[in-house]
Amino acid sequence: MSTFADADDIYKRIGRVMQELVSDPELEPVFQRADTCVRYELRHPDAVITVGSRAGEPVRVDFGDSDQEPEVVISMEADVAHSYLLGELDMTVALARGQMTAEGPVTKILAVLPIFEPLLPRYRALVSGDNGGGSAGSDEAPRPGR
Repeated sequence: MSTFADADDIYKRIGRVMQELVSDPELEPVFQRADTCVRYELRHPDAVITVGSRAGEPVRVDFGDSDQEPEVVISMEADVAHSYLLGELDMTVALARGQMTAEGPVTKILAVLPIFEPLLPRYRALVSGDNGGGSAGSDEAPRPGR
């Protein structure tokens, strides 16, 4: 059984934390310097999160269909993403074991992998029992493409 009920549940938790990248004055410039677009393809349940910034533009996070053209595609089970964001799974180990796959230019993959490390404590706080037993703290899911 998956940690997530459906795609909206993924967007309410994982998506919400990725959106924090946009408002973080320290993290957003790091992603902008990577000058790329990454699509995260999650399975069981299926969900897609696209994070991109090209030519110094603000970072944009889209849920579901996106008109952003990904340069890097990272695929995994939704529960693998959850374990990584909880700090229970090392990304390089997941890649080596085939629990996660990454496609695209190696330099771009290496540039974006560490960007999300600072978001891990935020994700743990979001899904902790103190914040509604794993809910995003809001009954409203972000809308696809937003």
